[in-house]
Amino acid sequence: MNLWVLILNYLKSRPLNTALNILLLALGIAMISILVVFNRQFQEKITSNSKGIDLVVGAKGSPMQLILCNIFHVDFPTGNIRLVEAERVARHRLVKRAIPLALGDNYRGFRIIGTSHDYADLYDAKLSQGSLWKEPMEVVIGSDVARALQLSLGSQFTSSHGLSDETHAHDEQQFVVKGILQKANNVVDNLILTGVESIWQVHAVHDETTSSEQSPVRDSSGSSLVPSVAQGDSSKEITAMLVQYRSAMGAIQLPRWVNSQSSLQAASPAFETARLFSILGVGVDILKGFAAVLVFISALSIFIALYNSLKERRYDLAIMRSMGASRTKVFISVLLEGTVLALAGAVVGIVLAHSVMAGISMFVQEARMAGISSLVFYPEEGLILAGSLLLGVVCSMLPAWQAYRIDISRVLAGA
Repeated sequence: MNLWVLILNYLKSRPLNTALNILLLALGIAMISILVVFNRQFQEKITSNSKGIDLVVGAKGSPMQLILCNIFHVDFPTGNIRLVEAERVARHRLVKRAIPLALGDNYRGFRIIGTSHDYADLYDAKLSQGSLWKEPMEVVIGSDVARALQLSLGSQFTSSHGLSDETHAHDEQQFVVKGILQKANNVVDNLILTGVESIWQVHAVHDETTSSEQSPVRDSSGSSLVPSVAQGDSSKEITAMLVQYRSAMGAIQLPRWVNSQSSLQAASPAFETARLFSILGVGVDILKGFAAVLVFISALSIFIALYNSLKERRYDLAIMRSMGASRTKVFISVLLEGTVLALAGAVVGIVLAHSVMAGISMFVQEARMAGISSLVFYPEEGLILAGSLLLGVVCSMLPAWQAYRIDISRVLAGA
């Protein structure tokens, strides 16, 4: 007699009960797996996307919003700042590098970021095709943008005003793709990069102050911040600026100095992301507690199902014993039945979790921009599987022991 065939037949004989036990456990496991995968990826993305950025300088408002918008590109700007004020920060003695950011447009949901070549260097972005932009209205696109929108070198498109694609299009200005970046597994994969001048040109076609003959603005490292604008030009604005400190003293002095300016705000990515983790941690702990309750209920359900089925199968088990099956074999059959149920619930739960993650990354723009993937597996999920097997063994121990102690003569005599 094949033990596995026997176990599967027992499970199939009670399809609704079996399906309910698997579903209950799968829901609990899925919730735990989603929390593990999402939390790990979220932390990794935050770490990789904020690496090398000591300070974000922008308009006054929410510091968290300033970080989310200008580093992770999942929120709206707090406003614009005057370029002349940004230049003053860039020339500060404690600033090693300042990278301008100009936001405001998108193409089919992907944000167009006006910046300098230093932004690509900050994320160590490498070109797979073409070259970086050299003139206004030339763009370099991330790998995910190229794949999702089927863009190639030389492709032309018009942007839409705002950060969602259901807005007015700037039909009079066309961008042209000059380069495509390699997959970097960070926020750059989902961005369209161009010069700050391109953003200005799109929003102010008749603005004549952006002349290539004007003298460049220099930051403290000697490179041009926005090369086409004369130093001190108060008519231009950018959204924010990413700052790297020259020394550790910058962390002490620079944020206070920036915040003392009338219209500028400095936000520390390290501080704000730590605060974000603490806020999210409360919700994650609550959901983990709810998932643990589901797992406990499913374990209890498996135990009750096995215990009740044992009463119905006492005669069958006695027949097995009379036909030569040992006590140990009967014990193992019941033990394996509970383990199979637990393992099936765990596998279904993990598959369900990654399916949900795939749906989130496909339909939720913020998750797509953050680079959340359903194809990433973590060692913790292996521990979840091992824990589920142990749970199945524990739930099956008492019913299996009852089966082990069955008195053949008494059961058959009572029949």
